[in-house]
Amino acid sequence: MNTREREQLVRQAFFRGGELTLDNPEYRNFVEELCDLLLRSDNGSNDLSVRSLGLPPGWSIARIIAKADGITAGLAEFEWLYRRAGVQIQLYKKDGALIQNGDIVGEIRGESGSLLSLERVGLNLIQRMSGIATATHRLQQVVKSQSDSTYVIGTRKTLWGALDKRALHLGGGGTHRLSLGDAIIVKNNHLRLFGSTEQEAVPKALERVWQHREGAVFIEVEVRSPEAAVTTGKAFQQLTKKEATPFPCVIMFDNFTVQTAREAFQALQRECLWGSVLTEISGGVTESNIAEFAATRVDVISVGALTHSVKALDLSQTFE
Repeated sequence: MNTREREQLVRQAFFRGGELTLDNPEYRNFVEELCDLLLRSDNGSNDLSVRSLGLPPGWSIARIIAKADGITAGLAEFEWLYRRAGVQIQLYKKDGALIQNGDIVGEIRGESGSLLSLERVGLNLIQRMSGIATATHRLQQVVKSQSDSTYVIGTRKTLWGALDKRALHLGGGGTHRLSLGDAIIVKNNHLRLFGSTEQEAVPKALERVWQHREGAVFIEVEVRSPEAAVTTGKAFQQLTKKEATPFPCVIMFDNFTVQTAREAFQALQRECLWGSVLTEISGGVTESNIAEFAATRVDVISVGALTHSVKALDLSQTFE
């Protein structure tokens, strides 16, 4: 495959965040169920503070203000949540926008008690999702300084599932698979059921799953050595040589060092397998070493910390 075809396959396999909008009924239902769960957990049957203060009926105005630089995410969900509660909202920023400390992101108008009762859940939405988007954007910038053909993607290590995946997308990263049902990934525990070594197990496992690829966005095999990478590349090449339409076949290098990853890539190139597969580095990737991994020109680097250990972006809801 040429460079353009390779990038198209990478995007076909790993960049699917455009599907995650409130116009998508499945995503909208997920957002609604999660928000309802968060509201029940936070409010119970009532807001005791608001009730105890005996606030008089009346409307208030509050602003959502950035207290740190970053990338916005979760604003569409935030707007939906507040409008559903009868609150008027005007956003001054769009999802995926760069914001700076002190920027006014939006303004809300509504019954004072409602604004106070929604505050924590609403802020949690945009703080978490903006934190993910910001971290993703930052890592993607580091990666692009080393390789313009390498991309940062997430993993399934998420707290909020599809919302976290949308945040990755808004930060410029890839989603990886959206669920267990849309791609086939043969991992180490699967391979152990097919043989005592990866070299023995991979061809058997791939022969089996290849028959079920219809409906799958991609097929990926996790390997732990350069030798297993070559075995996987040969198996994929054999399976795809009669296919008229390119199909994303991915080798995941699990917990490789930078040096071992280079050795694996060189082995794939020597065996003329590089053009038959896409490559992913996963495990042990941090902000301090991601540039070294990107310099190998791997196709994608998956970083679980983007969603399982995210730092929320600091935003506040301030009454006028």
